Amino acid sequence: MGDLTRMKFLSFRASGSARYGVADGNKIVDLTKRLKHADLKALIAADARAEAEREVKGATADFTLDQIAFDPVIPNPGKIICVGLNYHEHANETGLGGHAYPSIFARWNDTQIGHLQPVVRPKGSENLDYEAELAAIIGTGGRYISEADALKHVAGYACYNDVSVRDFQRHTSQWGPGKNFPATGPFGPYLVTSDEVGELAGKKIQTRVNGTVMQSSTLDMMIHSVPKLIAYISSFARLEPGDVIVTGTPGGVAWVRTPPPWMKPGDVVEIEIDGVGLLKNTIVAEA
Repeated sequence: MGDLTRMKFLSFRASGSARYGVADGNKIVDLTKRLKHADLKALIAADARAEAEREVKGATADFTLDQIAFDPVIPNPGKIICVGLNYHEHANETGLGGHAYPSIFARWNDTQIGHLQPVVRPKGSENLDYEAELAAIIGTGGRYISEADALKHVAGYACYNDVSVRDFQRHTSQWGPGKNFPATGPFGPYLVTSDEVGELAGKKIQTRVNGTVMQSSTLDMMIHSVPKLIAYISSFARLEPGDVIVTGTPGGVAWVRTPPPWMKPGDVVEIEIDGVGLLKNTIVAEA
C-alpha cells in the first residue's frame, strides 16, 4: 500500500461487524484490528493519520471491495450540517435565493447510508429528488474559525446525495421533514484526504440518473465557499472532529423541471465529483 495522503479512508462492514480502513484500488487494509481507535471518527479526533500510515505501509490487504458493504463514511458524526441554495443556478431556478447568509438545516445520523446501499422511497410520497453535494469532514474542531484558517480544519471530502422528499420539505418553511426520511442520505464511498483532493475550484460535480446527466457544475460555483461555511457555522456552533458539512447542490434538481423526473424504484443515481469519487445507489420502494 502507498502513501496515506494518496489513499482513501472508508467505513464498512465485513464478517458481521463494523470496521474502518484504507482502500487502495480493489484492496482494503482493515485498521480496526491494527489501531486502538474505535472507528474512523475516533481516528480523526486523535489526529492519528500518521499512525494509520505506519500500519498501512507494507500491509497485506484484508478484504477486497466485493467482500465488504459500505457504511456512510462517518457513520456517527456529532453534527450533519447541510447548506441549502448554495449554487447560483440552483438559487435562481428555485426563486429562493438572495440571502446574505447560508441557509442551514440539519440531517440526522440514521438517515445516512453507504455507497451501493439502497435509497428508500417512502410510502408517503413519490416526490423523491436527487441532490449532488460535496461533503467536508472536519478534522480539527474549533469555534470562531477564520476563513483564512478554515481549510486547516478539514480532514477530507466525500460525495453526498442529499436526497429530498420534496412535498414534505415544502409543508412549511422548515425543511427538516423532507430531509430526514430513513435511508435517504448516501455518503461516500470514501473520505479522500484534503492533500489528495487539492484545490476545489474547477472540479466538476455531477448527478446522473440511469446514465442521464441531470446536474453538472463546478465547485467554484458555490455562493458560500467551504472556508466561508466553516467560518460562519463555527460562529454559532463548535465544530468537532468527524462533523460533516454538506455544502449544497447545483441547479437541475427534479422539482423545477416539467414534468419533474422524480426518482422511482429501480432507478440508479450516481453522484460524481472530480478527485473525490463516485457515489452510486439504487432506489427501492419502502417495504
